[in-house]
Amino acid sequence: MGKIIYNCLCTDISSEGKGVVKNGKDIIFCDGLFPSEKADIEIMYHRAGVYFGKVNKLHNLSEDRIQPKCKICTSCGGCQYQQLSYSAQLKYKTKRVKEALTRIAHIDAKVLPCLGMDNPYNYRNKIQVPFNKDRNGKVKFGFYKENSHIIMPIKECAIEDQRAAPILWDIKLLLEEMNIPCYNEDSGKGILRYVLIRTSHHYKELMVVLVTTQLNFPGQRNFVNELVNRHPEITTVVENVNSRHTNVILGNQEKTLYGSGHIKDDILGLTFEISASSFFQVNPVQVETLYTCALNLIDFSKKEVVLDAYSGVGTIGLIAARNAKKVISVEINKSAHKNAIENAKRNNVDNIEFVCDDAGKFISNYDKEIDVLIMDPPRSGSDETFLSTVMNKKIKKIVYISCNPETLARDIGYLSSMYELHYVKPVDMFPMTAHVETVACLRLKE
Repeated sequence: MGKIIYNCLCTDISSEGKGVVKNGKDIIFCDGLFPSEKADIEIMYHRAGVYFGKVNKLHNLSEDRIQPKCKICTSCGGCQYQQLSYSAQLKYKTKRVKEALTRIAHIDAKVLPCLGMDNPYNYRNKIQVPFNKDRNGKVKFGFYKENSHIIMPIKECAIEDQRAAPILWDIKLLLEEMNIPCYNEDSGKGILRYVLIRTSHHYKELMVVLVTTQLNFPGQRNFVNELVNRHPEITTVVENVNSRHTNVILGNQEKTLYGSGHIKDDILGLTFEISASSFFQVNPVQVETLYTCALNLIDFSKKEVVLDAYSGVGTIGLIAARNAKKVISVEINKSAHKNAIENAKRNNVDNIEFVCDDAGKFISNYDKEIDVLIMDPPRSGSDETFLSTVMNKKIKKIVYISCNPETLARDIGYLSSMYELHYVKPVDMFPMTAHVETVACLRLKE
């Protein structure tokens, strides 16, 4: 590749946050290019019938373009929208949800404006970075360049908790001072692979997870003691062992090196314990906005039986239980199911039942009435088996929380023969990126 296409006009933004350019019959997706802008584009590669490129030279700028806080945002692949004003980001996310419903579900729905943040920076409570060495043997950390395993070194990240960067820099220095080798993907040798930092929003608690290739690495005690001495804000340090040659970050074996091995945080007044491998929403401010928006759609009267499908560690189901008659929380992952039970005990919630099962299988065998279904499936969305079972049960109301507008639209289209779409509200859980969460409400047609 490497061919340059001159004076290209960007007409749209793709679902992945890339500028869309039509060059004759060809489509080019280009990072860091926004609608109304013209640029010379260098073609980098070709995949699935489309070309992917990068800006070689910009000829004119969109009025929505701003100076990004991060100098490597165009190459690390983590933030697609840092060069775009926040008001424009929200506009494009609303547009994406609207267009997905029109194109995929064939529904001309009213989509409310995407709900953003007062401060769209430094919101992430989970930070995970790979460590390696450069050609001169110096330790480096950062993010993988998009579609590669090349580490882009960083000083700090504009969307991650500001407490993380100083800790990462001192870990780098300690590795060099104590001559602790970083993992080399090519040779399979070395000790430290990744560092994961989890922070609490409501409590002064912070976890550092050292992902290593072996348990009890040489100099471990001195390393941990010195790290905590330099950063007393660290309340626990955990070692996670991953000796496999894999892209998966965490392994299955863990050991607490300092503190309790977990931190805690709150969502809407309930407390949740977070371990190294726990799933927990990464934006602690917007998760409360998201859940409030979803639960307000139920219009609780203390008489509702609520089914929380794809329930994870039970967060939204436990919050819903405060105003419902009963909540049934269904999750197929055994570890998440166990965590959900513990979370209920921690918060003294006793009108919730936890079931470890496939949600579709559970509904098909459940012979009692369900008033409301809350579903928060993975990015792939739900499936026809589950949705057809929901339709057969004629559940009166569905509150659908989605992290993918395209699969949301697909599923709503499938349900549309029996359900009417009443409400659609995007919520910006991931500012500076192309990702968008959506809350939708469907009601059984009369």
